[in-house]
Amino acid sequence: MLDVPLTGLAPELDGVRIVHLSDFHLGIPSRGRRAVERAVDWTARRTPDVVCITGDLLSHPRGEARLHELMGSIPGALAVLGNHDFGVARDPFAKRAAPFDVAPAHLLTDDSVTLDVRGRRLQVVGVDPRSYMRRQSHPEQLADRDADLRIVLCHFPRVVDRLPPGTFDLVLAGHLHDGQIALPTLAGKLRFAHPQFPYPRGLYRRPAATMHVSPGLGTTFVPFRFFARPEATELVLRRS
Repeated sequence: MLDVPLTGLAPELDGVRIVHLSDFHLGIPSRGRRAVERAVDWTARRTPDVVCITGDLLSHPRGEARLHELMGSIPGALAVLGNHDFGVARDPFAKRAAPFDVAPAHLLTDDSVTLDVRGRRLQVVGVDPRSYMRRQSHPEQLADRDADLRIVLCHFPRVVDRLPPGTFDLVLAGHLHDGQIALPTLAGKLRFAHPQFPYPRGLYRRPAATMHVSPGLGTTFVPFRFFARPEATELVLRRS
């Protein structure tokens, strides 16, 4: 559980719980599959107000059947895809699976959905990884200024550096696995994947918005993690 202070949050939304999941990478044998199954079961038992999934659901088409089964446990979850879903990866074992259906979850592809949460309007905008990688995505154009809370789901954390300040309240991203293979050092954690990336995991306050980067659940390249534990995160919104 992680408290997320947000400036200007409506009193009715104080305490709203959002479970953030990311990076399932189903379809390739890995210890990550068990982590995904446990996380989805835990999420269903927590009964949060909103469930958000930020991409890389499949690393191979053979994982699609299991994905559907898992999504049946958290109907109404909101999801975006990531680069692995489209086979854009250096992982030699990965294979494009998209397009695929995530029902009963709701897939967002450069569009948005507005939810009624505690009598307030909560807008969730989803960024398609293809338009993001082509630098053609403009989620700010979808922002509803009348919504009481605006959230962006994007697989890539650096989307926060592209957003105009004040357009959104919260950004949810994944992609980095907290390095997946890491070593503790006196200077901090040495991450072997994306070692210089500025947003490896956790909560960040940036000029555009507050962002949470999930360390994710699955794996790529090698079927295990080291000093980079998988995580399903329950975010509790708080008035700042």
